[in-house]
Amino acid sequence: MQKSMISRALGMALIIGFATPLSTLAYAQESAAAIPMNTQSDLQQLIQWAIKHDAGQRQIQYQADAIADLGVANSQLMDPKAKVGVGGLPVDSFAFDEDPMTNISIGLMQQFGRGDTLSLQQKQSNQQADSLREKAGVRELDVTKTITQAWIELAYLNQARQIIQQNQRLFHELEHYLGTNYGVGANQAQDLIQAEVQISRIDDQLQANQQMQDRLKAQLSEWLGNQATQLNVHDYPVWQTLNQYLATGPADYYPALASHPAIMVTDALIKSSEINVDIANEAYQPQFGVEVMYAYRQANRMNGSPAPDMVSAYLTIDIPLFTDKRQDKKLSAAQYQVGAVKTQRDLQLKAMHAKISSLIIDRNNIQQRLARYQQTLLKQAQEKTRAVERGYQNNTSQLDEYIRAASDELAIKLEQARLDADLHQANNNLAYLLNKY
Repeated sequence: MQKSMISRALGMALIIGFATPLSTLAYAQESAAAIPMNTQSDLQQLIQWAIKHDAGQRQIQYQADAIADLGVANSQLMDPKAKVGVGGLPVDSFAFDEDPMTNISIGLMQQFGRGDTLSLQQKQSNQQADSLREKAGVRELDVTKTITQAWIELAYLNQARQIIQQNQRLFHELEHYLGTNYGVGANQAQDLIQAEVQISRIDDQLQANQQMQDRLKAQLSEWLGNQATQLNVHDYPVWQTLNQYLATGPADYYPALASHPAIMVTDALIKSSEINVDIANEAYQPQFGVEVMYAYRQANRMNGSPAPDMVSAYLTIDIPLFTDKRQDKKLSAAQYQVGAVKTQRDLQLKAMHAKISSLIIDRNNIQQRLARYQQTLLKQAQEKTRAVERGYQNNTSQLDEYIRAASDELAIKLEQARLDADLHQANNNLAYLLNKY
């Protein structure tokens, strides 16, 4: 009679503990579609706040501005050179007015750039600055991905905690009835000890769960500051943009990848390398320089009249005649560099495309496995628990069998929750690679 009462208590606890399993959540192509929009809005606000206050973004902007300003400086003509001196000074008297050839000269020299090299250097600097600014887009995606990844894990840990707490209530109820019946001699001590051990294991699981949540929040404080400790996440993100793109069934993902900030960084590097080829071509052009001198004379001519001052002007030309070991090599090196950067872009696209294909496979398999958990595995585990409960009522099974069955059901629920989180992590990685947040 007492054993039947314990069985009924266990049955009621099971009903209380597992009346709302995780598998009953709406699941289609994406289980997060039913998430309230305020949850998604909270996530987006956190990401926008993190990006706005990200020191990495400011660092990139400073570097880009520095390169742009340096390009302006490097594109200017060389500073003119002043030349002051004395010419034709007699060494016997060192007199300025003794010999008509003696003069005090002052002049200016100016050297010009080779061809269009200066304007091309400024254009190249602007391209390099643009490349750095594209890195700001990569940084923004990195921050978005990292915060979303932590958000998903916190949502999973909260759902896992709820499942574990449901199991905890079951075994506390069990411990209460076993303790009551042990006091009147209706149960053995080992049954009560088994229930207490199971409760201790559940307490340890809850503590480990809290430890992981606290660790994630500590990591998020890098981007969110003190507000990370206040996060209480229960729902997963919504993947509306990503799902709309994948629903079109793209044959390949290269068109989407072409607009990814990481690829645009490489595109800017390619343009910069191509300008380097133009600069190398300008090295075949002669370089000009101009020098103007004014000579002041104090002596008189032989007829006694004052010697006139003199003006001199010179044009210098640097003529590249021997180009095989200098200009030719610089040009070929610049061309090879263009080929290297273009190859880098191709390799980058192939690697990203392969990752996307792999993630699509993982995503599809996780969806199939989740359907199996919903339709088969969890139902079978629940049926097994009910069967063991009936056996315990009829004295054909032991209490430890019942505990194992309930624990197996808990494990399957946690596995399903982990798969659901893995699906969202796959979506997060896809959204990062396709830039479809």
